[in-house]
Amino acid sequence: MPRIAGSSLVEGVLIDWSLDQSVASAVLPVGLLSKEQAAAELVRLQRRKAVDAAYEAELVLRMAELTPDVSDPRPGEPGAGSSGWGADGGVAGVSEFFAGELALVLNRGRGTADHLFSRARVWRDRLPATFAALAAGELDVARAAALAEVLSPADPELTRAVEARLLPEAVDLSVARLRARALELLLTLDATAAEERRKRAEKTADVFLQPGADGMATLGADLPADEAAEAWAVIDTLAKMAKADGDDRPIAALRTELFSLLLRRPGGTGQPPVTAHLTITATLDSLDGRTTEAGCVAGVVITAAHVRELLARIGALGLQNPPAGGLTFALTDADGRLLATTTVAELLRLAKKGCPEHSGQDCGCPVLGPPPATGAYTPTGRQQRFTKTRDRTCRMPGCAQRVGWTDLDHVRPHACDGETTCSNLCCLCRSHHRLKTFAPGWHFLMEPDGTLHVTTPSGITRTTRPPGLRATAPPEPARPEPPHPANRLGIRELLERPASEPPDVGPDNDPPPF
Repeated sequence: MPRIAGSSLVEGVLIDWSLDQSVASAVLPVGLLSKEQAAAELVRLQRRKAVDAAYEAELVLRMAELTPDVSDPRPGEPGAGSSGWGADGGVAGVSEFFAGELALVLNRGRGTADHLFSRARVWRDRLPATFAALAAGELDVARAAALAEVLSPADPELTRAVEARLLPEAVDLSVARLRARALELLLTLDATAAEERRKRAEKTADVFLQPGADGMATLGADLPADEAAEAWAVIDTLAKMAKADGDDRPIAALRTELFSLLLRRPGGTGQPPVTAHLTITATLDSLDGRTTEAGCVAGVVITAAHVRELLARIGALGLQNPPAGGLTFALTDADGRLLATTTVAELLRLAKKGCPEHSGQDCGCPVLGPPPATGAYTPTGRQQRFTKTRDRTCRMPGCAQRVGWTDLDHVRPHACDGETTCSNLCCLCRSHHRLKTFAPGWHFLMEPDGTLHVTTPSGITRTTRPPGLRATAPPEPARPEPPHPANRLGIRELLERPASEPPDVGPDNDPPPF
């Protein structure tokens, strides 16, 4: 039976019992509250959120404490990570793979997990008074987070000094003003250190792409403030010039178009465009206007007759390879399961050759399907194309690293008799590939359709499906759980019962509860 350090068996039983209870908390009947009562309850809710945030931070720190780096590859050993892995280069004594596990436990991205872990350490080690006020519900989460964000890079002694001056008035300042006051004090008390942090920030700056709604996305960059202001002024001036020349579109639309043109055609209209390889997915029916469905190129196109039908349709649509690019067709079944990938040239050959076993081309035999397995360790070109088309991103739950920056990994290791076949290959970014290979206690299991189940060392299982694959019908409602043993057994009888084994995780079993 699991126990916390220094606890008795009875305490361990009580902790286990508490973890089994419903997560629902007591709430008031909102429809019966007066306006004043609703306002008072909102104030109480903010205090409860603060207490929960401090409790969450303590739990994160406890998990980190129980995830030491004893099994991490050391410098010079195979698989050792370079300096800078993780959000802040790693934490002494804590496994470099801890953030990956925390991300799956929280069912969030690794960036969020890194942020929560870093913030928890700042509160505990550098801002103890802020942490205490948060845990007591005296300081809200937004203000405590703002102090941690601004003060985390500073020297610990300086951090305590700024905290001592700001904390008494923090609740009377807006979050934006509190952040600004903290920055002002840092610059005033130690301008040299602030300049060093600015130089470090410039070295770690990057360009980022964030998907948006309705077919839009946000492209941004971390720039020095003066360069960012100058760039915006240039775009705004050009937009105003276009407006003065008679373009009646809104100024925001002009700025957006100019921003895009300046990046994609930096040399002007007389220069060749910058080329890039993009993957666009759409159904054939949506391409020719029959439906508005989104997804992969659809249809079970696996016989010679179906191949010729597909060729006729794409010919009518005028689809062809773009200059310096390629056109790949992803053929799926009705549930979105990828059946095959092919090109126009391959389709033409298949339509001409037909079935190799029969003289007739319309015998109904399959002529197109998933790439066959290979006895080699390295996947074939067809396997790489199939797997990358199926996965599109890193398959680790919560990770969205694009497929161009991923490795093809054997889910069941090749050294453990794992076959080099598409049903045993998935895309993993380099960081998660290293986690799977070198972090102990992780379990990866993939189903034939590409559904991937990942179980952390702490027993949490998350599942990802290839984009476009439709989920199966939901399972029947679970039967009500029997009463907890503590409700029908005496404490002595409960302690004498053997600890239950953790449930197996497989395609026919539910994941462990959490």
